[in-house]
Amino acid sequence: MTRSTLHPDDAVGPDDRPDALVQDAHAWLTRLSSGKATQWEAQAFRRWRDANPRHQQAFEQARAQWQLLRPAIGNLLVSHAETVEQHRRTLRKPGLSRRAWLGAAGATAAAGVAAIHPPFGLWPAADEWSADYRTATGERRAVELAGEVSVTMNTRTSIRRIAQQGETVGMDLLAGEASVRLPQAAARPFAVVAGAGRMAAGSGLFEVRHLDAKVRVTCIEGAVRVEHPSGTRMLQARQQAVYDARAVGAVIGLDEADLPGWLQGELVFRRATLAAVVEEINRYRAGRVVLMATAVRDKTLSARFKLASLDTALLQIERSFGLSARALPGGVLLLS
Repeated sequence: MTRSTLHPDDAVGPDDRPDALVQDAHAWLTRLSSGKATQWEAQAFRRWRDANPRHQQAFEQARAQWQLLRPAIGNLLVSHAETVEQHRRTLRKPGLSRRAWLGAAGATAAAGVAAIHPPFGLWPAADEWSADYRTATGERRAVELAGEVSVTMNTRTSIRRIAQQGETVGMDLLAGEASVRLPQAAARPFAVVAGAGRMAAGSGLFEVRHLDAKVRVTCIEGAVRVEHPSGTRMLQARQQAVYDARAVGAVIGLDEADLPGWLQGELVFRRATLAAVVEEINRYRAGRVVLMATAVRDKTLSARFKLASLDTALLQIERSFGLSARALPGGVLLLS
C-alpha cells in the first residue's frame, strides 16, 4: 500500500481529491475483507479513517456504493465461484498496488465477503447500515421510542424504527441485544421484529438477543407474545423462548440467576464452554481475545463477571485453566 494509505497526511494533495479518497476507501474495504489483513492493518485503517473528516466521508460513500452491489453479489458468489476464487488468488499476489485491487469483479467479490463478515468489527454488516441507532463495542445506550417506551441497547447493537402513519409503533432489532420497558398503560402494543419472528407487548419489561441467526426472547416483567411462522408462544415473567429461521422452541422457566446479566452490568455463564465465554467477552472488549489452546475450548465453567472488570475476568480464566497470556498491539490477547 502507498504512503498516503498507511501514513495519513492532513495536507490537501493529489491523494486527497474526492475521487482519490473514494478509491482509497475501496482499497481499504477490499484489503480488509480479503481474509489476509492483519490487526496492524486494521489499526492503520483506523488511523487513515480518523485522520481527516474527508476520509470518513469517502469511506461512507464507498460503503454505500458497495451496498448497491448487494443484489449482484449474491449471484456472483453462487454462480461464479471460479471467478471469485481467481480474484482471491489475485489479491494474494505480492506487489499489487492499492489501485490494482479496484477491479470491478474483484471489488464485487470482496464486497460480498465484507458485507457478510466485516473484519475486526471495523464496520457493521450490510444489514445494519440502515439502523437508526447503533452502539459501539462496550457501549450501552438508552433511547426513548413511541412516547414512554424505553429501549436499552447493549454493546454492538443496531435497531431501526418501525413507523406507521408517521408514528413509531415498534423497532427492528437488526443485531445485538436490547431490553424494552413499556409503561403500565401504553396506548398501543409495542412490536419488536428480530429475524424471522415478532414480539409484541402492552406493558412490562422484556429482552431480545439477536445474534448468529438465533433470537432469544426473555420476559422479565409482565407478558410478551412471540409470533413465528412455525408457531406462537406467550411468555410470562421469568420465561424465555428461542427461535431461528426454521422453528421456535418451547417456553422454558428461568431462575433469577438466569435472567440477562448485562442489564446489571454483568456477564453470567452457567456451564458454558470456555470458547463461548471468550467469544462473549469479545463482544464487550476492544481488540480480540484469541483462545489458542484447543484442548480447553470445550471445557465448561459457571461464572459471573463484572463488565467493568473484564481484564480481571480474563486473568481468572487464565489461572483457572492453566493458560498463558500474550498481549499484542491493538488489544489482541492470545491465550495458549
